Amino acid sequence: MAFIGCGVMAESIIAGLLRKDLVKPSHIVASHPRSERRDELQKKYKIEAFEQNADAVKAVGADNSMVVLCVKPQRIKHVLADLKNVVLPEQLVISIVAGATIELISETLDNSLVVRAMPNTPSQIGQGMTAWTCTAEVGEKHRAQVKELLTALGKEIFVETENMIDMATSLSATGPTYIFTFMEAMTDAGVHLGFSRHVSQELVQQTILGSVLFAIESGKHPAELRNMVTSPGGTSAEAIYQMEKGSLRTVLSKAIYAAYKRAVELGKK
Repeated sequence: MAFIGCGVMAESIIAGLLRKDLVKPSHIVASHPRSERRDELQKKYKIEAFEQNADAVKAVGADNSMVVLCVKPQRIKHVLADLKNVVLPEQLVISIVAGATIELISETLDNSLVVRAMPNTPSQIGQGMTAWTCTAEVGEKHRAQVKELLTALGKEIFVETENMIDMATSLSATGPTYIFTFMEAMTDAGVHLGFSRHVSQELVQQTILGSVLFAIESGKHPAELRNMVTSPGGTSAEAIYQMEKGSLRTVLSKAIYAAYKRAVELGKK
């Protein structure tokens, strides 16, 4: 596997694969422009790291190899230009680049074996959510390999259309941003009430974690779970009234739709 661009998300994938013994360090290479980062990757994971993107791809050879694109959206065209006539038709190309379309990657690299995936930051601890899709030419063997790779990051879900990747970008990939903002607001509210920041943060984190695990285990609709803890005239009822009064649902919906439109715009650019 050749990881082109080895930032936080690429490192998360590498760490997950090695943690689950799915790939040997000797079968992974990476590229990164900074020598300090290359040295760090080599020391930490015992993998080979190259300065040039093309050298990383050439190092893995053609037999049963994958090229994983992990660069920033703004650099994708430059990187694809580096890899043109270097990536071979039989190599599977996996992209986690926001907005970069399958058509752009396939046409530039002259490769029909393209997978587009969108993980999120909890992937760094093996608790991520990744939506992915692929070209029709990607067969069952390659699909099974992709599923195994993405399982190292947490859960994966295959979607039928590429537009759903942009949708997932706004919902699950950008999703931690909404959760962290909500956590921050709750923690600040706790400090305002009189808790120390440390105590407030611990109360909020465990409450959110427990609520999510409870929702998953119960299998109930969120509205049903909310009704379970909302007594007439009680504290939850008053809190819900204020949130609805402040249009919390509308603001969140608008934020998610704005993120979706931005993902589509990145693809057009």
